[in-house]
Amino acid sequence: MAELATIARPYAEALYKAVQADLETAAIWLNELAAIVDDDTLRQFANNPKTTDAQVFDLVTGVMKAGLPEKGKNFLRTVIENNRIGVLPEIAVLFKALKNAKSGSSDAVVYSAFPIEAAALADLAVTLEKLFTRKLNLAVVLDAELIGGIRVAVGDEVLDTSVKARLDQMKAALTA
Repeated sequence: MAELATIARPYAEALYKAVQADLETAAIWLNELAAIVDDDTLRQFANNPKTTDAQVFDLVTGVMKAGLPEKGKNFLRTVIENNRIGVLPEIAVLFKALKNAKSGSSDAVVYSAFPIEAAALADLAVTLEKLFTRKLNLAVVLDAELIGGIRVAVGDEVLDTSVKARLDQMKAALTA
């Protein structure tokens, strides 16, 4: 994936500089573009030599739920003209990293065996922000295999307090 990151980085940085006034809105439409072009059928259509750039642009913008602002349209045209449409998901990841770096926050995924209520999630966010010493953007993913407890992933850091992890530790201790 290093190649994709190398290709995507200049696009993400250029977009980041161009949309400084409205990073949140840009992140929303960029994530939507990334989700759209993540479809194999669309990428095959875009990579077909008989397909024009205008056809690809019209298809992608036609599928979007909300309209693209003018900067978004210009960005999409540039990506399509340079045959980089398949790199859009990586561009979105790098753009989000730049946006998070500016705000001093990180994305965190909380894996839980059960749904977490809003009040409990707010309390958990405060505790995790103290533990990881930065502001966190939490996303909750249900994972029944955990049995109970939670596993939190912030970048390459993981905090695992799940029942499954404890059982795995006990199994390792007993078989050692």
